[in-house]
Amino acid sequence: MEPKLELLKIDCLGKQLRLEGSLAGWQQLFWDNTLVSQKEASVDNGGLKVHVFELTHHSSPLATESSEQAIAMTENKIQVRLETDLVWQPFRLDYCLLLDDKIIDQGRRTEKDIERQTPETPIVKQQKLSMVGLASLGFKLLKSAKVIKVVLAGASVAAYSWLFSFQFALALIACLVFHEYGHIRAMKYFGMKTKGIYLIPFMGGLALSDEKINTRWQDVVISIMGPTFGLLMSIASLIAYHATGNVFFAGLAAFNALLNLFNLLPILPLDGGHILKSISFSMNSIMGLVACAAGAAFGVYISYTLGLALLGFLLLIGSLEIIFEWRTRHQSHLLPLDRYGQIFSVIWYLLTVGALVGIIWHLAGTGDDMLSLPLQILRS
Repeated sequence: MEPKLELLKIDCLGKQLRLEGSLAGWQQLFWDNTLVSQKEASVDNGGLKVHVFELTHHSSPLATESSEQAIAMTENKIQVRLETDLVWQPFRLDYCLLLDDKIIDQGRRTEKDIERQTPETPIVKQQKLSMVGLASLGFKLLKSAKVIKVVLAGASVAAYSWLFSFQFALALIACLVFHEYGHIRAMKYFGMKTKGIYLIPFMGGLALSDEKINTRWQDVVISIMGPTFGLLMSIASLIAYHATGNVFFAGLAAFNALLNLFNLLPILPLDGGHILKSISFSMNSIMGLVACAAGAAFGVYISYTLGLALLGFLLLIGSLEIIFEWRTRHQSHLLPLDRYGQIFSVIWYLLTVGALVGIIWHLAGTGDDMLSLPLQILRS
């Protein structure tokens, strides 16, 4: 079954009534985790849809009634009717729940409600313990322990010190932690529980959460906040360099900018891949895809015009990947970006990339061979 988005979860006769659906147009309605109504996929994936099903209500018979009368009285049919009016961009779901044509609940849900919801988790059947199960449990306990963070951080410092120097290793760790902290702050903004930051030698860092995202907007914000925090660190280091003249701050600004610029490349699983995928997959028209492809082509042209061959090549590869996967956009369980969200995300992404390239370009102009190395990497 294709991925699904939880559209609505309300109370009905003391049990949970849950509506799930997708951009492909299909919807499924569950009452007490039992499927009671279903709408097949269609070209018209929004608009008014009506789900109708019946429930049997049992009432206690009177002592004076005969057995036939008792059976007739104890089994009462109740018609449940759920009317929904769905708009995907910007997301809005108006609903009305009726029991035997009497309204008992109605309201509206927006993207903010989707962001804050906790989707229903299916109950997994418990299995007998085995060696594999025990090993898996041990790994989960180890991964969640604070000691593993310290071990990985120490291993990262040792690895980078061996490859470069101890001072550079500490500076690089600071850049990675600040970048990942940006992801953590975004997760907490959406009310998500986090497991913290894990540093992995020669692979960078990883910010983990216990919860999954529900919208493309969450994916964009969480992904881009890492490079945004990295940009702020490069700007602060650049200011410190001009204030003190200490070349250490200039090197920190340049290499941190290169690190975060690399993360913004539109290649999964990098941050840029998640950002541009969420933007392009939220476009429901051919014109949207054409606009996205044209913007990517313009980025490639600018990169080659400025002599940034490596950046242009990776942009081209990432753009092709997004175009190929665009065809499966309706299979996602994530709520798409509306038009405002798409435009805002593109501007945020381009400004961040431009600012990082500008810092690298500025410091390369100082004439220092070390500070010009990031620009030479982009031109290689």
